Amino acid sequence: MKRMRTRKAWAGWLACWGILLPAPALQAAVAGQTPSPQTATQVVDIELQSGGMFLGQVVDPTGKPVAGVAVSVRRLEQEVATTTTNRSGYFSVRGLQGGTYEITTGPSCGLYRLWAPGTAPPAARQGALIVVGGQQVRGQQGPVGYWLGNPWVVAGIVATAVAIPVAIHNSRADRVRSP
Repeated sequence: MKRMRTRKAWAGWLACWGILLPAPALQAAVAGQTPSPQTATQVVDIELQSGGMFLGQVVDPTGKPVAGVAVSVRRLEQEVATTTTNRSGYFSVRGLQGGTYEITTGPSCGLYRLWAPGTAPPAARQGALIVVGGQQVRGQQGPVGYWLGNPWVVAGIVATAVAIPVAIHNSRADRVRSP
């Protein structure tokens, strides 16, 4: 009985630590690497045009096209192609095959899964929209969103949600045992 309680306590603590540690940092620690910014980046599906052409546009945070930006296309940590944006912020790279590529434009970096024409999933986009410069804001949060974004607060809420039912169960079990 005592062993079971100890195991449950350890399982609870491990679950709390699993919530507190972000997955990319934990995976990198297990692999003995330093987490990189690309680890947390979402992969975007893009359908290539005929001839393996990848299309994209670079804009600033206000949505205005940015001309003359260097665009680097990398696959498996090797640079595959480089190009620059035109006056309207558009760029294109030909001769690419399906697979995952890292597109870098100055300080901005993104992961894109490129699909051969006609093989892309329905949610795939026809081209990439890359935002560079300025402070990128993911969304506005009120005070509740701010606090719920803090992993310590979330861990406290989860621990409370687990502890209260356990305490109620144990207090009822004690009452039944002692007449």
